[in-house]
Amino acid sequence: MKRTCTLFLLVVLCLVFSGLSLSFAEPLDAFKGEKGTVKISGGTAHIPVMKETARLIMTANPDIRITIAGGGSGVGIKQVGEGLVDIGNTGRKPTDDEIKRYNLKLFMWAVDGVALIVNPKNKVRSLSKAQAADIFSGKIDNWKALGGEDRKINLYTRDEASGTREVFWEKALGKGNIAKSANVVVSNGAMKSAISQDPYAIGYVSVGHIDKTVVPVAFDGVEPTIATVKSGKYAVSRGLYSNTKGDPAPLTKKFLDLLFTGEGQKIVTANGFIAVK
Repeated sequence: MKRTCTLFLLVVLCLVFSGLSLSFAEPLDAFKGEKGTVKISGGTAHIPVMKETARLIMTANPDIRITIAGGGSGVGIKQVGEGLVDIGNTGRKPTDDEIKRYNLKLFMWAVDGVALIVNPKNKVRSLSKAQAADIFSGKIDNWKALGGEDRKINLYTRDEASGTREVFWEKALGKGNIAKSANVVVSNGAMKSAISQDPYAIGYVSVGHIDKTVVPVAFDGVEPTIATVKSGKYAVSRGLYSNTKGDPAPLTKKFLDLLFTGEGQKIVTANGFIAVK
């Protein structure tokens, strides 16, 4: 009797795990028999999701090659518009002019916030919108004015091609000036690395990129978290877009479709973003 029960349990477990595997593999069935390359560039906030999605696809089908590069939202729009890549990622919605000029098709697969960050050694953990604007314009240039140490504030920002910068500039700074003395970094990862190594620095990153190496700063009394972005309480937020020139080619469309499946949206949430489904 005991052996019969054990065999029965093993059969049930096998069926359960088999069902889970089939459930996970089902969205990837669309790539069976496919061959080709998908080239992707643009927003750096997108890269972790792009890489994991590409890994799953290429593991399921080695005949498919997916290349991923950053460069910022402006680069993504320009390169997809000129036909250099299949997907141009942006951390902002493309403008009407960009959509018209390049005949862009937009695919928004996640929502994200942009958060002010400081070094963990910094005691300043909350700023108002007015204070943030004064810091980035250079009007406030010492942490002492904000309750911190009597040390110069080291500003970090992104280049003008960055969608993260544009959203931060518009929604956090009210389109105010960013001091020319600010240090310019090329990606969310580079920003996080710079702030983690500079006790007197301040910058901003995608909420999905925040980890223990940096500390998020409350903005107008609201902590930048997935929950506050999702609820709309945290105002500095944006959509994450993948854009194509006209209708996507069949293989590119399958890549984009995967992002909107249950498994694709799990990848989105696992990387700290908010799923759209």
